[in-house]
Amino acid sequence: DFLFFWGAVFLVTTTLVAFLKKENQELIPAKEETKGITDTYRLLFSIIKMPAVLTFCLLILTSKVGFSAADAVTGLKLVEEGVPKEHLALLAVPMVPLQIILPLLISKYTAGPQPLNTFYKAMPFRLLLGLEFAFLVWWAPKVKQEGGFPVYYYAVVVLSYALHQITLYSMYVAIMAFNAKVSDPLIGGTYMTLLNTVSNLGGNWPSTVALWLVDPLTVKECAGAQGHSCATAAASEV
Repeated sequence: DFLFFWGAVFLVTTTLVAFLKKENQELIPAKEETKGITDTYRLLFSIIKMPAVLTFCLLILTSKVGFSAADAVTGLKLVEEGVPKEHLALLAVPMVPLQIILPLLISKYTAGPQPLNTFYKAMPFRLLLGLEFAFLVWWAPKVKQEGGFPVYYYAVVVLSYALHQITLYSMYVAIMAFNAKVSDPLIGGTYMTLLNTVSNLGGNWPSTVALWLVDPLTVKECAGAQGHSCATAAASEV
């Protein structure tokens, strides 16, 4: 029902924009050089060949490996340990105001000549929070009661997620500020899109690999079946 309602809202509002919003017919001279598709890809290739850009791409493609498992798997493992999905979804609500305020606060520190300093400073704290998330998963069955989980457990989870959001947005805003700073104004859109795409890819591929590795790296024991292995998914089902 929730998805159906918002799907309908999106369809209606988008349709209204399509029919009611009129484009400004005055020709505004573009600040950027407009190129065809072939020229744009040639330009992207020439940008990515630059030694500084290659080094930076290598940095942002590998920088999120250390906390990919914590980011991608923690929620799923908490559900596996018995934390209701609805409760985890509700815990995201207090994060919304924080997610709105954080970029405004962090932008003060990333507006200077060295925006990546904020990125580097947030990195060790985000790595430590990965250990804290592992502790939350380990702690879940210890505090579970017949009626569910105690309030103090949820309070610790909310606090953990809030701290995680601070480190996440510190790194995100810093990267965005750096990309905006180094992009050539003549081809700013193309330049920034390239760097932001690589940055997004740097966050997505480690999470995908982490999720793929969950089963092979999870130790399972079979109860009531002597000498039977539960190492594979098929064996576990048997």
